[in-house]
Amino acid sequence: MSIRKSAVNGIFYPNEEEEIKKYIKNFNNGFTINENNKLISNPRAIISPHAGYVYSGFTANLAYNLSSKNKFKRIIVIGPSHKVYLEGASIALYEEYETPLGNINIDLEYSKKLKDKYDFISFVDSAHSEHSTETQAPFIKNYFNNVDIVELVYGRLDFKILSSLIDELLEDKNNFIVISTDLSHFYNLEKANKLDNICLNAIAKRDLDQLNNGCEACGLIGIKAIINSSLKNNLKTSVLYYCTSYDRTKDSSRVVGYASVLIGD
Repeated sequence: MSIRKSAVNGIFYPNEEEEIKKYIKNFNNGFTINENNKLISNPRAIISPHAGYVYSGFTANLAYNLSSKNKFKRIIVIGPSHKVYLEGASIALYEEYETPLGNINIDLEYSKKLKDKYDFISFVDSAHSEHSTETQAPFIKNYFNNVDIVELVYGRLDFKILSSLIDELLEDKNNFIVISTDLSHFYNLEKANKLDNICLNAIAKRDLDQLNNGCEACGLIGIKAIINSSLKNNLKTSVLYYCTSYDRTKDSSRVVGYASVLIGD
């Protein structure tokens, strides 16, 4: 049995199932669903942050919670590579995905088909110790029963090429897409808010041009790709929540921004 081993458990999120469940319970006690979130009744994708759960877990959890009423066959997690240089993207060709909540089945056949069809997709084993994608897995295991996972880690890549893949993924109503990204990194709080609002306004308006005018998300390629696909597939966007590391650390000198977004019809 080949397993995509956890690489950042105990660092970005707890090692133990009980501790993760406690986090999620506390997150869910911290919000109520308002009427605006009902604008998208059929979620097809989310944008979710990937920092440590103490910083961005509440924000990520909100998107997963609001999407969990829908049933999907597979969840495709798409995130930027932070440690391994990639030309194009790497898809996880293992059988299972390890999480403290139990392993998730990887749709290996589906992943192989995508790799064979798209020239920009390969398999680079070292790319799959990536935290941008792994931090999503415990949420997936918690909220979606019997779902398969597909992990795609990208490097240098034209967003329009990635968008062409997303268009195909959206054709199958059994698919749900997770675009992983944090927002600006290590500016003071005022500057971070300014830059992050550029991103959030562009996402809300589905404005690709505006994303080029100051958005400094580490997963900007993924954001552009899903916005491009949402325009082509007539999907709406709803920004759910925004925060920064300042909310946790109270250090306003070097903050990181986080947001969650619901995408669907």
